[in-house]
Amino acid sequence: MTVSVQTDAVGREALRPHAEHTFAAELAAIAAADDRPRPARWKLSPWAVSTYLLGGTLPDGTLVTPKYVGPRRLVEVAVATLATDRALLLLGVPGTAKTWVSEHLAAAVSGDSTLLVQGTAGTPEEAVRYGWNYARLLAHGPSREALVPSPVMRAMAEGMTVRVEELTRIPADVQDALITILSEKTLPVPELAEEVQAVRGFNLVATANDRDRGVNELSSALRRRFNTVVLPLPATPEAEVDIVSRRVAQIGHSLDLPPAPDGMAEIRRVVTVFRELRDGVTTDGRTRLKSPSGTLSTAEAISVVTGGLALAAHFGDGVLRPGDVAAGILGAVVRDPTADRLVWQEYVETVVREREGWKDFYRACREAAE
Repeated sequence: MTVSVQTDAVGREALRPHAEHTFAAELAAIAAADDRPRPARWKLSPWAVSTYLLGGTLPDGTLVTPKYVGPRRLVEVAVATLATDRALLLLGVPGTAKTWVSEHLAAAVSGDSTLLVQGTAGTPEEAVRYGWNYARLLAHGPSREALVPSPVMRAMAEGMTVRVEELTRIPADVQDALITILSEKTLPVPELAEEVQAVRGFNLVATANDRDRGVNELSSALRRRFNTVVLPLPATPEAEVDIVSRRVAQIGHSLDLPPAPDGMAEIRRVVTVFRELRDGVTTDGRTRLKSPSGTLSTAEAISVVTGGLALAAHFGDGVLRPGDVAAGILGAVVRDPTADRLVWQEYVETVVREREGWKDFYRACREAAE
């Protein structure tokens, strides 16, 4: 995999480069091979955007790494939605790569994934519509120079893709500011007696989940403005192992962590533990399990393994071992100190202890819990 390095204004290397910088070489190769029709202001055709997300081999032999491992049809529906005038809502439980997919969609479609509204309970309406430079406003009154456009307004004016993360965390009255934008493709600016009309190429990708606390349900009027694509958890253990191993390798490379020999064994173990506790049953279907309060998502598995790699690299011999991941798993599982700890202790004693080849992991789990 070939990646480019993104630096800030003074030349320092970025810790987490944007997708369009990390995969600039792939995007350029796909664009060069892309001879299909492109919607207005799109950098790639819909077919090429799907190829970028799902991976494949270009006619010249260039290998495109998959950014999303999952049903092809879901990605095709998402890309096709963006080629229309309908906004896209990526829905799913935490850790199903909603943000990751939205970033790569914006990078492939518009070449810029930075037009972003981060949803929180305190997100103001100005983040969706526009704000004001109050020094200029007080000195000269309402004017174009005093207006501070939101990422949504900029995307409308430039025909770009804007992202709204965690839409359901935004207060309902702020959410509803999107209704006119998505239905009329217009953002009124009454203070200036004018409006900003979206140019061709504008669209919006939002992400949301209904499992976290602090969720504000979308109004029916706003939900109708979206095509919804539900991103599922990985269907099989093999798919989840593949996702975790790929992302851990990418993150480890960006953090200069050495690759861990035989690390796949521990990745499979982490994925197995997470899937069994998430599903409430062991892999062989013989033992019913209690599930903890957390989601135990693929994203959390990636975090556990990455943390284990750091432990192995800086405090061990560089080999990823059970002791390197046991504490991370404990932290991911035990969110409620009382109920979740009992769930974890029962799992360790009834499943981990008796499983062949897991003796070292059992000891590591016991040590981590002490």
